[in-house]
Amino acid sequence: MDFITFLIIFFASLVVVWLVSFLLEALRPAPKAPEAIPWDPSLKPAYVTVDGVKLRYLKVGEGPVLLLLHTLRTQLDLFHKVIPELAKDFTVYALDYPGHGYSDIPDGSYDADFFVKYVNGFLEELDLTSVILSGVSIGASISLIIAARHNPRVVRIIPINPYDYYQGKGLARASLLGRLFVWLVSIPFVGDTVMRLRNYIIMKAVLTGGVSDPKSISPALMNEMYMVGNRRGHYRGFINLLRNASSWEHARSEYGNINVPTFMIWGAEDWSRPEERRYDESLISGVQSVTLETGGHFLPLDAPNDVIRHIRSAADR
Repeated sequence: MDFITFLIIFFASLVVVWLVSFLLEALRPAPKAPEAIPWDPSLKPAYVTVDGVKLRYLKVGEGPVLLLLHTLRTQLDLFHKVIPELAKDFTVYALDYPGHGYSDIPDGSYDADFFVKYVNGFLEELDLTSVILSGVSIGASISLIIAARHNPRVVRIIPINPYDYYQGKGLARASLLGRLFVWLVSIPFVGDTVMRLRNYIIMKAVLTGGVSDPKSISPALMNEMYMVGNRRGHYRGFINLLRNASSWEHARSEYGNINVPTFMIWGAEDWSRPEERRYDESLISGVQSVTLETGGHFLPLDAPNDVIRHIRSAADR
């Protein structure tokens, strides 16, 4: 076989794979939004429209308002281990961001400002006041940005493992597969094709890199998050999030404006490095923090009892 023939076969094969990826994406079974919360059928989700985008959320409990903000590529169910206990002390809200869970999937940049806009809009639409924000990963970063921009509805923040370092490529530190995934997604054409060819095994391997104990993510939750990824347009939103991930690190320039009580919770096995954590803390006046010796990036799954304890304690400070 001469070189020209080899090139023709090679590029023809790439075109076939590209076309097959569209077919596979079209054939994926998209799930319907459940009428009840799977881990507690007595709880019913609600919906609110923010700037034309319908967001799913959960409200449970009584007391001070606590809004829980999930990580990238997950959904409000990330907090299923902590919500029942926290609801004994707080009016707990948890929502699915646009492009996540069962919220609408609009076109957009999916950068830091995109998510901040919709969380601010959520607070506005429900007229929530004296709010404690506690988010994980990009949820933590959203909390920090909102506080830095002095949203008067927010009185305290409890960020957990902020995702604002390494040019927003923290997911690449989850595992070798995570590193390969982030690199491939950054390449136009290739990244889109890879996402359309995704499967459960790959997603499980990537997300398992976010916990210190793989058993922390139940098979039911893993399957739920995988199926949600089959919703039409979901993968495009996730690609945009990853390709605009540097915006989370850029937002750190605003942290010095934070003037509400801030208590940061870190997992010792988080993707962030100790020096990156210290840098974040150095930017915020009066910040307090704790590091949980057992726990990775998804702390509400790895160390739910510790997260509950520290949220309760921080809210009383």
